[in-house]
Amino acid sequence: MALPSPINVTPSALDHIKALLDSRGKPSAGIRLGVRSKGCSGLSYTLEYADDESGFDEIVQLDDGVKLMIDPKAIMFVLGTEMDYSVDKMEEGFVFRNPNEKGRCGCGESFHV
Repeated sequence: MALPSPINVTPSALDHIKALLDSRGKPSAGIRLGVRSKGCSGLSYTLEYADDESGFDEIVQLDDGVKLMIDPKAIMFVLGTEMDYSVDKMEEGFVFRNPNEKGRCGCGESFHV
C-alpha cells in the first residue's frame, strides 16, 4: 500500500514548475521545497532548483518525470499542503494552502504552525 503524497501540486503549479525547469538552461534533478525562519510569523516557504537529489529529501514524483524534493527539515511543516500557482491583476506566484498553519503575518509572507 502506497503512502499518500505529503503535498498536493495542482496542474497550474506543475505547469509553472515545468516551464521554470525548461527555461533554466541546464539540467536539473527537480525543484526543492523548504522552509526557513523569516518574517513576523516565523517561517516562509523556499523554492530552488535542485541539481541533484539529497539522500534525505522526500521525493514527490509529479507528471512528466518532474520531481519535487522536500527538504527533510521542512516535511513536518508542509504535510497536507496544496501548492498552486496563481495569476491575478495584482500578483503572480506560487500559493501554499497549508492546513497546519495556525496564523500568517499581515503581508502573507510568513506563517507559523
